[in-house]
Amino acid sequence: MSFYAVMGAISQGLVYSLMALGVYLTFRVLDFPDLTVDGSFPLGAAVSAVLITHGVNPFLVLPAAIAAGMLAGLVTAFLSTKLKILNLLASILTMIALYSINLRIMGKPNISLINRATIFDHFASFRDFIMSQGIPPFVMVPILFLAVIVVVKIVLDFFLHTELGLALRATGDNPQMVQAQGVNTHFTIMLGVALSNGLVALSGALFAQNQGSADVNMGVGTIVAGLASVIIGEALIGEMTVFRATLGVIIGSVIYRLAIAVALQIKIGTLQITPSDLKLITAILVVFALTLPTIRGKIKLDVFRKEEDRQ
Repeated sequence: MSFYAVMGAISQGLVYSLMALGVYLTFRVLDFPDLTVDGSFPLGAAVSAVLITHGVNPFLVLPAAIAAGMLAGLVTAFLSTKLKILNLLASILTMIALYSINLRIMGKPNISLINRATIFDHFASFRDFIMSQGIPPFVMVPILFLAVIVVVKIVLDFFLHTELGLALRATGDNPQMVQAQGVNTHFTIMLGVALSNGLVALSGALFAQNQGSADVNMGVGTIVAGLASVIIGEALIGEMTVFRATLGVIIGSVIYRLAIAVALQIKIGTLQITPSDLKLITAILVVFALTLPTIRGKIKLDVFRKEEDRQ
């Protein structure tokens, strides 16, 4: 696999890690299965693309995309908490509705951003500096994404250690206990789901600017990729602390994309892995990640028993 392909996979892994952090907030912190992700990801891309084509600064479209994603999350949380609709069903309803909303926003199935200014065009001097050092210019993209991820991770880790963040985490662990302490769990759930989908929409906006287009179908399977990243990260890093958990999500997202890139290079005889096999690859990766802790535990147990036998 070429260096260009590796950098491309790392770039995708980093930008998708924002989405994976959003999935981590709902599935792990809040214990709220949320499929809105498949709709809020293209929502962020759609808002970003439409505003850019209307001449809005590409940096200013990012807060707009975050706000749109948070609004979508609020709808899901409202359906679940106030209208008492099952959380999974509420997210599915919002996801379905977002397909039509995204089409309405864009006015057509896809929008091209070719020859339109994006955030990457504002770092031309940085790209020139990289090239002057003999480094390929495409390395700039993962560096910028990494900078964004570091900032988001620091802010998220800090928030989850605040009083409000602790209330949000406690809501996912034991909602009855939190309610007994006088915390409004409806508010914490709405806040958590809104923040989650805001991160997902930000991921979609950055992804659209990076690939140069937004498509109404670009969110299909996003939730699976997010879950795979969370599970892989937990299997490798663990989730003993918030810092380790969020770090594991980011690393898991990058590993997931690198694994897909490597899998697409596999050729056994006349059998060639194609993009149509990505769902199968994802399923295999998730199964491996889910069974890895069990395998690792058995190995440790066997080692412990052998040491006891020696003694």
